[in-house]
Amino acid sequence: MGVVTDPQNWQPPTFGAPPQTPPHGPPIGAPLGGTTGGPIPPPVGAPPVGAPPVGAPLGGPPPGWTPPPKPGLIPLRPLGFGALLFAPLRVLRRNPRATFGSALIIQGIVLLATIAVVGPVTYWVTDRISTAPTDQQGEIESGGALLILLSALVPLFLSVIAAALLQGVIVTEVARATLGEKLRLGRLWRAARPRLWTLVLWTLLLLTALIIGLGILVLAVALLALLGDTRGLILAILTGVIGGLAILAVTLWIATKTAVVPSLIVLERLTVRAAIRRSWSLTRGYFWRTFGVLALVTIAVNLLVQLVTTPFAIVFSILMSLVDPTASVDAYVPAFISYAGVIFVTVVAGAIGSVITSATNALIYLDLRMRKEGLDLELARYVEGTQTGAVIPDPYLITPTSPQA
Repeated sequence: MGVVTDPQNWQPPTFGAPPQTPPHGPPIGAPLGGTTGGPIPPPVGAPPVGAPPVGAPLGGPPPGWTPPPKPGLIPLRPLGFGALLFAPLRVLRRNPRATFGSALIIQGIVLLATIAVVGPVTYWVTDRISTAPTDQQGEIESGGALLILLSALVPLFLSVIAAALLQGVIVTEVARATLGEKLRLGRLWRAARPRLWTLVLWTLLLLTALIIGLGILVLAVALLALLGDTRGLILAILTGVIGGLAILAVTLWIATKTAVVPSLIVLERLTVRAAIRRSWSLTRGYFWRTFGVLALVTIAVNLLVQLVTTPFAIVFSILMSLVDPTASVDAYVPAFISYAGVIFVTVVAGAIGSVITSATNALIYLDLRMRKEGLDLELARYVEGTQTGAVIPDPYLITPTSPQA
């Protein structure tokens, strides 16, 4: 194979004047067969054959191409799969006081409520068991376990409400950050406040449906187990396994189809019923994409929380095993300190995880509307209008003149 070398008589192109185009025909007096001295060389300054035009970057877009605008959190275009996975982290970094601060306050309130309700009940049950006669301890333990379980329902209810409140705040933050706005914590809560109780209603509706489904399954398993024979036991086990898998599949399906309901309630100010219908419509054709993003983010957040909290839990277990059960209270101080560290790290990691998961749902909503309804054009128009001082209506609201209306 030969080596290609540059011609020795090459001259750098000149850009001061436009290149001269060769005449379309031979010069006057030239033979009709063309010149006999070889092919006509290209004019000086003309680019070689196949080269990009002058001014166009090599391997890049044409000179007239411009990237989509990015006034704030994300570029105003449909998001790729990777962008949906990593953009929630930018939500946390961009406005940590409003996002992480809100999550930390909510997590702290739920923790204090748990300690205030479950702590005294657990202490009373433990003290009652230790002072009860030996022949009565079994009954007291059974009743005490049920009482502790019932007391734990109070912080569970509060955690559901807290999750709904945080979702509304994070949805508002993502929507405003996409437009380049940065709200303080107080203003962010005031902006989300009118729609928070509708969010709580939606969350309680989901929780109620799940409890009813699990209750029916438990009742069916119990009735089959009460038959008392081997056949009834086998049917109870099969019903429990198959029913549990069915409830899990239905729960994941409904959670995916209604993933953007909180965003619709807050940003479009819809009722719960209207938000469910619209979420069903927006996710049509994008079910597996939505499910994949939600699943990956949830798994990653849970792994992160476990990786952070597990070392502290191991230290606490080791310190507790080294303490003599008959020792004084002072001997338990290191263990108590390590347990406090476990609680603190768990609250912080949980706050970070809740912000990321809530932001993911909001970003999925923006992506779906950009893909199906051209929301990116509405957002760009809003940003341009506000920069010129014009009064532009909220781009997230559905109006009669909107393309999707």
